[in-house]
Formats: sequence, C-alpha cells, structure tokens
Amino acid sequence: MLFAIVWLSALLMLTINMIDIISDEGIVALLDAQSAEKAVQTSCWMAKQLKKPVLCLRFASDDAVQTCNRTWREQDKVTDVLSFPMFEAADIIDGEHLGDIIFATDFIVQESQRLHLSPADHACHLLVHSTLHLLGYDHIEDAQAQTMQALENDIMQHLDLHLPYPEIHTTSLS
Repeated sequence: MLFAIVWLSALLMLTINMIDIISDEGIVALLDAQSAEKAVQTSCWMAKQLKKPVLCLRFASDDAVQTCNRTWREQDKVTDVLSFPMFEAADIIDGEHLGDIIFATDFIVQESQRLHLSPADHACHLLVHSTLHLLGYDHIEDAQAQTMQALENDIMQHLDLHLPYPEIHTTSLS
C-alpha cells in the first residue's frame, strides 16, 4: 500500500471482503464496515461492473491528511478526502488493488454539520466520490464533472442516501 510506512501508527485495522479499514490512533472511523463495503461494492459495480474491489480506507487526523496532501499533491492544506489510484483507468483489473483513500475525520464532521448531513452519510458520499476517482473518473473538465456527478447521484440513490448534486440529472445506469 502507498502509505504503509506512514500507516504503521494505525491502531485498528479491519478487513472486509478485501476492503481494509484503518483508523489512526485516537481516530474513530466515520463509517462502519458494512456501510463502507456496500458503498464501495455499489460504486465499483455501477461504474465499471467490478465484482471484487480491493482497496484501503484510512480514517486519519486533519494533520495527517494535510501532510499527505502536501507530499503527494503539493497543496499544503487539509481537504476532506484524498484518493491514490494504483492504476490508470484502462489498466484496472477486477480483484486487483484499486488504491488507497484517506479521510480527514474532523474536517468531514465539520463539513457534514455545514451541509446538514450526518457524518456517516457525508463520509459515505465521499467514499463513493473517491472510489470513482480510483476507477478513473475525474471532475477537472465540465463534461467529466457532469458525468461523475450524475453517476455519484445514481449510486447514492441506489444506497438510499441524499443526492449530493440535486441539480445534476442522473444517468441511465440506475
């Protein structure tokens, strides 16, 4: 895993169907294993028809996420979540490790309050969003953003959760 050395301080690690969930010392995971697995499985199936996703989720402090953001993206600021894909979209193989996702738990809790969402529901959306990044989706250009946001809406609707982009029409995948 990309952050194996950094993640040695992890206190808790749980593996569910090839989804590793790590919480740093003193950090509580915002998603339970069942919700995380359902979000990842649904995202992978609806986006790429993958049946056996393999990835690692890390719940960390804001400082740890800021350090990763500075190191890997050259942006010295905290953000809610970072995705680190293992492969280019065209090279993804079902059952192979897709990559790593790191969540800034305190940042997400504050963001969820601002958005009037539960921390778990907001973290679930961020997991869907980040999983799509691991699968090669992006939102840099407007057309890409609309495709990705419509797919996020479809997945969130399938999970019986809020639509993160109510102004975006859903795709025909649902």
